[in-house]
Amino acid sequence: MRLSIATPFEVIVDAEDVAHVRAEDATGAFGILPGHAAFVTALAVSVASWRDRQGAEHHVALRGGLLRVSDDTVDVASPEALAGDDLHHLETEVLVAFRRQLAEEQAARTDAERLYLAAIREIYRFLRPARGDGLPRRAPDLAP
Repeated sequence: MRLSIATPFEVIVDAEDVAHVRAEDATGAFGILPGHAAFVTALAVSVASWRDRQGAEHHVALRGGLLRVSDDTVDVASPEALAGDDLHHLETEVLVAFRRQLAEEQAARTDAERLYLAAIREIYRFLRPARGDGLPRRAPDLAP
């Protein structure tokens, strides 16, 4: 089985003699053996592991991503990945950093959305001036 793990900037892993792949999505960890059915899943921030035919185990920390199994090939696309043989280091330090980055990005997106909505409300208030009695104008009925 062939395994390819890539980020937008580089190919992290390109292995031909893979006997087993272990990855994790939102439902939990799963394994892939040669001859696995084709499928696609969104990966969680996790460590993916694989064993080659000689029995050596390898690991890569993933900041989420997409995994696709097709024709005895496993392709992983991730925004960020770091390969390493020290599983403990990847799980305790790298995944913590990836999760922190993800939380910061989500907070920034939420803040940007709040600013966007506040701007829309202000534009609406500016374009819809108040009536003489201080109450906002009533929107016209659009019903037939």
